[in-house]
Amino acid sequence: MGKFMSIRYKNLQPYIPGEQPKDRKYIKLNANETSCPPSPKVLEVLKSPRMKNLGVYTDPYSMELKEAVSSAYDINTQEVFVGNGSDEILGYIFLAFLENKKICYPDITYSFYNTLSLALNIDAEEIKLKKDFSVDLEQFIRTDRHVVLANPNAPTGYTLSISQIEEIVSANRDRLVVIDEAYVDYGNESCIPLIKKYDNLLVVHTMSKSRNLAGAHIGYCIGCEDLIKDVEAIKSVLNPFNLSDISMAVGTAAVKDTEYLRQTVQTVIGTREFVKDELNKLGFWVLDSRTNFVFVQHPWLNAEEYKNKLRGNGILTRHYKNPARIRNFLRITIGTKEEMMVLLEATRKILMELAA
Repeated sequence: MGKFMSIRYKNLQPYIPGEQPKDRKYIKLNANETSCPPSPKVLEVLKSPRMKNLGVYTDPYSMELKEAVSSAYDINTQEVFVGNGSDEILGYIFLAFLENKKICYPDITYSFYNTLSLALNIDAEEIKLKKDFSVDLEQFIRTDRHVVLANPNAPTGYTLSISQIEEIVSANRDRLVVIDEAYVDYGNESCIPLIKKYDNLLVVHTMSKSRNLAGAHIGYCIGCEDLIKDVEAIKSVLNPFNLSDISMAVGTAAVKDTEYLRQTVQTVIGTREFVKDELNKLGFWVLDSRTNFVFVQHPWLNAEEYKNKLRGNGILTRHYKNPARIRNFLRITIGTKEEMMVLLEATRKILMELAA
């Protein structure tokens, strides 16, 4: 810490994203981005006359995007908050409701929850996943702590059903449950309808995955009106105009193009299932992912060595040294079919070299 740094951040541990090297051209399968282009309607917006009128502030309430999201999920605009990606939204949620509180999340999950907890002096308990890497449902039902869950979870890819989520939410109405549904569109059911029944539930979404807008960084969360008002209040203090007009226009176009969403998601799912089958044939243990990535382990191929050899072949993947339980797993984003064919061919070559 520098001498002027606030003491409240003494435990700060910045989040470390997937590497973005520039030394050569890589197939990027390390950051759960998408190789699909954005909706053609997004590209139309970027070429429209609207982009020439950026000399004035945009709507601080982002009503255009809120209306698109509310229409997509059949909810009210007062039940929607929008922001610069799900990370900003999670930050506002943690500030509004969880600072100096007691919370819990799985011991193997999105590490940004831990980053926020350390920064905001939150008493965070990590509840161990079961041996098969599924969420220990009973522990989350019984705890009196506020709950933060990625569903599907990352990096494991496993999913709780809506009825299981409801068991957690309904077990204690005096605690907040935050469900991060970053990967929900890849063959899962959203728990957004539950917000009509429960005033202690917030559901967070990103457009960086299924809507192919990681570079635009747009997200939203959905909950009862009182919760959304509180998140809006925090935003108005820290960043009143948190979404640019470009972001709002792009996000609105993407949300409205439901057919393109369906097509690209089905393409990713089809490629994912193909890759899972091919890696299984090569002796990998592939967790049953319901996301745009797979989490894999090989009985005699060290995961870090595998990552490094793939990198040498121009392919980036994500390896976690901690916790120890997943040290020998590699997370591989699902790219295009052509990109995944390159990955599989490189993997076969690596295995053959090690077997020689």
